[in-house]
Amino acid sequence: MTIKHIVMWNLRGESPQEKAHAIEFLRSRFEGLRGQIPGMLQLEVGVDSSRVGYACDVVLYSVFDSQESLASYATHPAHLRVRDELGDLRISRHQVDYAVSDAA
Repeated sequence: MTIKHIVMWNLRGESPQEKAHAIEFLRSRFEGLRGQIPGMLQLEVGVDSSRVGYACDVVLYSVFDSQESLASYATHPAHLRVRDELGDLRISRHQVDYAVSDAA
């Protein structure tokens, strides 16, 4: 059973340039976690291209080999460092975690 962890954010930015800078900062920080988190099988960061008003700015899609690995990720020093670096850059956050049968 693998666990998919999806997080979506809206970010601060008074201008399109500030928002783009915030998006790139978040993207680079999370992509820097690849290979550092035990049990993390996949990590992808996507930036919204729809530009519709109800869309989030950025999505994190990650896959873990178990619920325990996802729980360990939440307190892993590298993840906590990224969370601290982002500070109040995020103005809203949405999350969904769900299990997927390995046979699916």
